[in-house]
Amino acid sequence: MSDQGLTVSHLGVYYRRLEALHNINLSIQPGRLTGIIGPNGAGKSTLMKGMLGLIPLTQGTVSYQDRPLLQQLEKVAYVPQRSQIDWTYPVTVWDVVMMGRVRQTGWLKWFSAYSRRMGLEALQRVDMSAYIDRPIGELSGGQQQRVFLARSLAQDADIFLFDEPFVGVDQKTENILFSIFRELVANGKIVIVVNHDLGESITHFDDLILLNREIIAAGKRQFVLQETHLTQAYRGKVTFFNQKAA
Repeated sequence: MSDQGLTVSHLGVYYRRLEALHNINLSIQPGRLTGIIGPNGAGKSTLMKGMLGLIPLTQGTVSYQDRPLLQQLEKVAYVPQRSQIDWTYPVTVWDVVMMGRVRQTGWLKWFSAYSRRMGLEALQRVDMSAYIDRPIGELSGGQQQRVFLARSLAQDADIFLFDEPFVGVDQKTENILFSIFRELVANGKIVIVVNHDLGESITHFDDLILLNREIIAAGKRQFVLQETHLTQAYRGKVTFFNQKAA
């Protein structure tokens, strides 16, 4: 039912005097892998940040299960773009993963045995257990992305938001990401991914949100990937992997 999902109503964002997002209305359901696509500057990351209250909205609301999402942020795991993270910060892989348990534990408190087990299991799921004591800045881009995926898993959230997680990662990491995204949606989680690539990876998504400052199309992948929608969003002819929209 719709009241179990994430609802965005009339969301708008201005940067200075530029309208970055106009009247965004969405209903995102659990159990389906949802991608946000669109050209550069379309507002994909802005939409994700606006939903989380990381940037101010000029209008609109975001709710989860009929309650404001901002009152339930403990249910949200958010992984920003890698370019927004300070990789020189002196922390280990284990430190980063356990940051996902701080909200449940409290600041300056010892992690429980349960929280430590959650962290270890998360590292195992992303095949990074062998790097547990490694400084995060010494890892490859793909390894770093898997560590932040593990941090999100350790949170045991209901809603997972990933901003361009496939940028600069290897094929192994991409496969692990999609595998875990599938596990999450199979367990009834909401998983939303900003994706800049219209290549073969697009076929992994159940639903898509095609954006260019406003919603061009949203819904099942086959519906959204119609040529008329893509041409409108990208302001011209678009070439993308087409397994007959798979």
